[in-house]
Amino acid sequence: MTVNHSSFTRDENNSNVWLSQNSDQEFKYTDQGISPIVLESEAEVGKAMLNELYSTAAAKEGDINIALLGGRGAQELHRLLGEIAKGTEQDALLARLNVFTQDALAPMGMKNGLSFVRDFERILGDDFFKKIKSFTPMRTDTEDIESSLIGYLTKLEELGGLDIFFIGHGPEQNQASHLAYIKPFSGALNHHVAGIIPISSTILEHHINKFKAGGSIISESDEKECRSAKYILTLGPAAILGAKKIVQSVVDADSAPAKIQTYANVLNTRISADKEEAMQQLNANPGLWIRLHTNTKSFVLPNLGV
Repeated sequence: MTVNHSSFTRDENNSNVWLSQNSDQEFKYTDQGISPIVLESEAEVGKAMLNELYSTAAAKEGDINIALLGGRGAQELHRLLGEIAKGTEQDALLARLNVFTQDALAPMGMKNGLSFVRDFERILGDDFFKKIKSFTPMRTDTEDIESSLIGYLTKLEELGGLDIFFIGHGPEQNQASHLAYIKPFSGALNHHVAGIIPISSTILEHHINKFKAGGSIISESDEKECRSAKYILTLGPAAILGAKKIVQSVVDADSAPAKIQTYANVLNTRISADKEEAMQQLNANPGLWIRLHTNTKSFVLPNLGV
């Protein structure tokens, strides 16, 4: 694959680096709202997410490009996919999948037990990775993180962008939230396709605790390496808004109770029709970006209180 650096523009905002591709199209901040779908169990959420994959597969021919969600949000989906991969009934579907990760801590060894890639391998299993068409993680073990990220974005672009962006909802301070790992006040704009964001010890602590709660066995050396990570690589608003379908899941309000209020804020905040005001809202609370997508499913549990 040839990596074309010239097709990407680099913006820097308060040490946050954002990559974008130029577009002459004017962006309209049109609030689509959210209608959460409340399901009774995490298992039901996993099945609903799988059904969204099935409906996409039935509606198009050829490859299906998806971004996997890390953490608790999609673990039931991943267990289902792992079980399916052990049989042969859905082999034709699996063979159409180009699978991408959506965020990563860096620099960090790709074999670190606290990387999303290891967690995906643990739950999805070897058969899944043998049967899918391709798997493209964000590389975290390179000295030139930016060039590596551009290579990842180039492959995603060449394949036609995401058919499904499986996404979560992360709580932030001041009852704000992040999507993928677009942090509040990181300067993300609608045309930014991916970013490299400085990391905080709070995020690292949350990440480590999330993995331990999910059942990952973490070695002392892996935890030490993880705590020395300096950046988060993340897909940006352009990748989210450019996906053909967004499938959100929020299943861990019991272990992350802050999500009850932060999700409610996203649910109940209207994005302003005024461009400048809308940009300020989205910068302060990136969880709101999901309200601008025209094809979103948001699966939640009763413990979210909506």
